[in-house]
Order: sequence, then structure tokens, then C-alpha cells
Amino acid sequence: MAKKRELVPEKASKDPSAIQLLETACQIEAETAFARAEASRACNIGGAGLCCKNCSMGPCRLIGNTVAGVCGATVDTIVARNFARAVAAGASAHSDHGRDLAYTLLEAAEGHAPDYGVRDPDKLLEVAQYLDVNTKDQDGERRPINDIAADVARAALAEFGKAEGQIVYLKRAPKKRQEIWAETGIRPRAVDREVVELLHRTHVGNDQDAEHILDHTMRCALADGWGGSMLATDLTDILFGTPAPVRAESNLGVLRDDMVNIIIHGHEPTLSEMIVAAALDPELVKYAKSKGAEGIQLAGICCTANETLMREGVPLAGNFLQQELAILTGAVEAMVVDIQCIFQGLGPIADRYHTELITTSPKAKIKGATHMEFEEGRALEIAKQIVRRAIDQYPERGETTIPDAKTSLIPGFSHEYIDYALGGVYRGSLRPLNDAIQSGRIRGVVANIGCNNARVCHDALHQHVVEEFLKNDILVVETGCGAIASAKQGFMQPEAALEVAGPGLREVCETVGIPPVLHMGSCVDNSRILTVLSQMATEGGLGEDISDIPAVGMAPEWMSEKALSIATYCVASGAYVILGGSEGPVSGSEDVLRILSQDWETKIGGKLEFIEEAEEIVRRTIAHIDRKRDDLGLDEYDPSKWGKSGDNRMPEILDLPLEERIEAVYGKSGS
Repeated sequence: MAKKRELVPEKASKDPSAIQLLETACQIEAETAFARAEASRACNIGGAGLCCKNCSMGPCRLIGNTVAGVCGATVDTIVARNFARAVAAGASAHSDHGRDLAYTLLEAAEGHAPDYGVRDPDKLLEVAQYLDVNTKDQDGERRPINDIAADVARAALAEFGKAEGQIVYLKRAPKKRQEIWAETGIRPRAVDREVVELLHRTHVGNDQDAEHILDHTMRCALADGWGGSMLATDLTDILFGTPAPVRAESNLGVLRDDMVNIIIHGHEPTLSEMIVAAALDPELVKYAKSKGAEGIQLAGICCTANETLMREGVPLAGNFLQQELAILTGAVEAMVVDIQCIFQGLGPIADRYHTELITTSPKAKIKGATHMEFEEGRALEIAKQIVRRAIDQYPERGETTIPDAKTSLIPGFSHEYIDYALGGVYRGSLRPLNDAIQSGRIRGVVANIGCNNARVCHDALHQHVVEEFLKNDILVVETGCGAIASAKQGFMQPEAALEVAGPGLREVCETVGIPPVLHMGSCVDNSRILTVLSQMATEGGLGEDISDIPAVGMAPEWMSEKALSIATYCVASGAYVILGGSEGPVSGSEDVLRILSQDWETKIGGKLEFIEEAEEIVRRTIAHIDRKRDDLGLDEYDPSKWGKSGDNRMPEILDLPLEERIEAVYGKSGS
């Protein structure tokens, strides 16, 4: 019998707070995701996409001399089907999130959800234009905001199940990209239709051509990226405000020994925004003090963390793999969860402490947890009930272990704010960003997104690749748990540009006053990145399409089906995308690997590759960026040209004699 392997905290995570709490878990023999990953082995057959269980004649495992399933399905067909089904599941998760927000906006506009309203009317009017909703009455006057909001919500809901036409948000893409989608036949129709058709195509006895299956996989993913997810982002901004920079803190050190600590975890801002409001209620703060606490401390895990962080400044407790560790501090009175990325393992951990695990969504219950179903019509009332239950747990708290680890950050870089930061109120534009890339101050752009994965060292890949990109003058934009990793590392502070960034990127960050890594939101907010790339393409100077831009997307520690959908819609939009940490779910088929990379690049200008090693991720990323720069006819990257101007030169200039100072600033005179 193989010897059971023991968890080594220092090898499991690069985060000091995680290491400390994993040591606690080992001491008290509490099981975590890290321990479960160490105790088990991933199935190398299923991991390579070589297991088919689409009918009861299987599961068929295509290994050794077995080259086809019982039905005759080949390796290529089975691997393509498995990948396609994962994308369909990921697309449905993000898109269903968008649909729920459309229903919330409709209920708010019609008065059935009085705790919600239109917080950003300008964004509402912008979205109304995209959805062809009339904002003026017969006399040319603006219609009442709630009437517009109701029509926008109905138009958004129609995008999920309409019978004819294409998703209307496709028109937000560069014209050349729209033409590519039309020519290749992958323009998505309604979101629901594409998900259903992809599942139908991959049913036993249906589509049996790998390339054909994967073409529709792109179509389905595009329905997510330019449909469900983009709508989700826009509707969230309308309801809760478009993000702008705020100051906040990250990591488990944000928890307080003297306060009632509530963790909000999941993905739906409809719940978390109400928890934020309830935690500020004077009556509940007074109630917390009556129990011996100084007040109420909220902190977020996963994408709920990103949503409340960038709008309300609620601190980040951590990312995906820190959810169990938060409870292990012994300082959490309640963990309130809704949907997506929530461990069932939270229950057994919570049972060992005073922590109450509270589920709230009708779509996601956990055995043993308290279920308090959330209803938009009674949103604040239910949120207050949840907060009161958490307060009641405070006197039951025992010994705590709160890590002394927290880092400041400035999040909230919506594409609207980036426009403003670069051009001001009246001249908002991405022109300065394009100019910086053309001049070579910024070598290129990386969108680093995605999850954590317990099969690789927590945060290690995120930290390594981001630091290498910054050193090479590559601007990094981030969403999801990847963004939280950089926040904890300190990369989302403006000072990080001085400490880590190359000379050109440092100059840009100093001039604009931004961090070298920009927090752009939750994982559903990758649509913001699509918007920025589209604006860069239409701004001029960097080609005509997303595929022309010196940019790469990646998820170094990906784990979810949502990540596969995101990767696929970004590729179908023209991006080079890298998924890291493993050989990938299609490694069992050389043909499918070729289709996703070489064939897709020829067909639609983007490609998807699975790269396990951090150094190889960096190497291929930089090579791609430099190739795109060369294709555009831009100067070869030369960092020696930068870093000798502005504030960086002032100390050395001030030490010079007067005449030499003048010459250093203005150059030699003609006389």
C-alpha cells in the first residue's frame, strides 16, 4: 500500500497567512482542500479528456490499445465533446448570473424590490442605446428612469432566449472582428440556444467531427462573453454603481479580534450589497456592542469579495483556496454564501468552530448548513436577519488565530474609469495607452485572470508571472481570484510601480497615478477587458482588431468550467490565451490541441494553449507580444530608452551645478 503523503504548508501556498493556518489545520487534524488534494491523485485519463460517460454503455476509457468508445467515437471526438460540455457549463453559470441581475433590475424598476434602484443612470442610458431601448418620449423629453430601466431589463432578458437574430452586444466589437464571426459562422444567437445546442450536439450519436464541435464551442462561449457576462457587468453597474478607485485592504489579517466578523462568499452582488447595508445599520451595530463586540467587520472571499471591494471598499479576506482557512482563524461568526466556487468542505470545518455557515440561493444548498433563502422583494430585511444571527454567535467565540497579514490596494478600474484616468472628463480616451504601447514605454498588455487550484502551489503561478511581466514593462489587468493574489502581493498599490515595474511602465504609472496591476473586477467582469481591447483596436495605431494588439490573456491556476468558457470566448474574440498549471483537459488528442491553437489562429486570429510551467508561460507571452509589435511595424522593445526622465531623474539633477542642471533639463543651447 502506498504511503499516505503528508501536507507540507510551505509547499502548498506562497501566501504567509495560508501557510500559518494550514499549520493550524495540521495540528488539529482539520481537513482542507489542500489536504484533500495532497491525499488524492487527479485521474490522468479524465484529466486528458479520454473518458467518455455520455451514455450507459460507458464510461469508456480510451487508453492503451483502446482507440474508440463502444459507439465508435474516436479520441478526437471524445476529447472535443468533453471540452465542449465544460464550456457549455461555464457559459451557463456566468450567463445565468446575468439573467438574475436582469430580473432584479426589472423588479426594482417595477417597485417589487424596493431596496434596489438605479444607482448609475448614465450607465443605464448607455446600455439602453446598445439594447435599442428608447430613452425619449414623444415630445423628445427623457422618459422616467424606472420606465427606461424596466425596458432595459426586458430587453436584456430577451437576449437569453430570443427566437431570431444575433446577440446585440456583438456590435460593440471592432468591425473587423464582427466580419470574422460572420464569415466563420460563429456569431452567437440567444445565450440559451447556444448552450442547449452545444449539449445536444455532444449527446451520444450526434456531432462526431472534432473541428465542427469546437466551432460551435466558440459560438457558445461568445454568447457568454458578449452576451450573459457583458450584460451581467452592465446591469451590476446600473444597480450598484460603476466602479472607481477606492482604498482597501486584503488578506486574512483584515479580520478583527474585537468585532463580529462576517465573510461573504460567492458571486451574486444582489445579496452581498444588502449585507453591506445591513452591517452599517445603527441598530445592528448597537446590538453587536451589546454582545461585547466593538462593531461589525465584513470581508469577502472570491468574486463576491471583488464586487463589494470595488464598489464599497469592503476588504478582501482572500481568494478561492482561502475559504476554509478563514473559518480556521476561529474569528468568523458567519460565512454567508450564494453560488459558485463554494466548498462543501466548509461544513465540517464550521462544525469545529462557532461559525455558522449560511446558504442563501435557491440554486445551491449545502447539507448541514443553515439555509436562509434570499428574496429580492425582502432583500434588506433578510440581510438584517443574517447579520443578527452572526452577532448572536459572537459570545460563543473561542481562541482565535488571525494572521498578521494584510496589504493595501487600490481597486476599481472599470473601463469607464480607465478612459477618465487617461483623458479626463471631456477627453476620456484610450489614446494615451495606445501611444505608450506604440512608443514602447509599455511593451504590451496581459490580462491575468482566473482561479486558484489546489493541485498547484496556491498563488505561486500568479505571483511569478505577474512579477516577470511587470519587470518587462507589460501592463497587467486582472479579475477574479488572480486579482486577489496580486492584491495580497502588493502589486495593486501605485508604489509597486517604483519597486517592481520596468522603466517604461514605471514612467506611465507615475504620470497617470495608477498601480502597474489594475483590478478590473470579478470573473464575470472579463467583459470589461473585452471592452478595453475593442476600444484599443478602434482607437487606431494598434491595428484594426483585437487579434492585432500586443496582448495575451491567461489563467495560470485555472480550475473551473467558467474559466474554460472565458478562455474560449477570448480566443474567439482574437486573443492568445494561456491556461496554466497542467497539461490541460484536451491533452489526450493531438488533433484537438492543434485545432485549438494553430487552426483557430488561422481561422479566427486567436489561439488557446495549455502550458504547465511558469517560465514557459512568461516566455511564450513575451514572444507573442513582441511578434505582434513587429507585425504592427512598431520599434523593437528597448527598455534602455526609458527611466531617465521626470521624477526619477530629479535626485541626480539636483546634485549638479546650476549650468549642468539647466543643460540636463533643457539640453544644450544652440550658441
